[in-house]
Amino acid sequence: MKIVGLVKNSAVDFPGKLAAVIFTPGCNLDCYYCHNRFILAGEGAEKRLSVAKVLTYLQKRQGLLDGVVISGGEPTLQKDLAEFIRQVKNLEYSIKLDTNGSNPDILREFIAQGLVDYVAMDLKAPFRKYQEICGNNTFLDNIRESITILLTNKVPYEFRTTFVPELTEEDLLEMAAEIRGARLYVLQQYRVPDLPTDEKKAQRLLQQVHSPDYLRQTAAKIAGLVGECQIRGI
Repeated sequence: MKIVGLVKNSAVDFPGKLAAVIFTPGCNLDCYYCHNRFILAGEGAEKRLSVAKVLTYLQKRQGLLDGVVISGGEPTLQKDLAEFIRQVKNLEYSIKLDTNGSNPDILREFIAQGLVDYVAMDLKAPFRKYQEICGNNTFLDNIRESITILLTNKVPYEFRTTFVPELTEEDLLEMAAEIRGARLYVLQQYRVPDLPTDEKKAQRLLQQVHSPDYLRQTAAKIAGLVGECQIRGI
């Protein structure tokens, strides 16, 4: 289990809980706007934290923290993730998993085994735009399967989309239709990442950000398709 970052306490990453946030390296998508780009290719080994050190911290914070968020990168790429989660749950923490939905078999297994208490799944774009936004469209069937898993299981979950400049209200409505009836869909305001990138990507990063009113307008139209549509980041 590789860990390259730890936020020791957060009140915003796990709904209703004060939580630590753990970051794992590596991802199978390449979203140009990612704020964690430095860990996408499994870089940052020199900053790696030992599992023992993280577990010791969590043990000391028992009774003060309620949960642990496992984020990335894409955490489901970690071969020892299930064992790590078991060790954390033995400390009586709730687990929230952040995922892009590309590994439905792991998601299904974790839910069946009671290893996750909350799942946040990122919907990056309409399926026809995944290549444009994420640089990869090879996982679309997996993503569809993960959507079905969350919609048909009892584990609390949310779908969420960062409303990047290339996406429109029509795109978001198309995406909401794919998760029709979902308990919660979150629209996140796009923020320009303060990260070095190549010139082509830099031009995309600096595109006009959608206004808060546009987000609100879009959320209002989505509301009829899902249980609840929230906006974050404005």
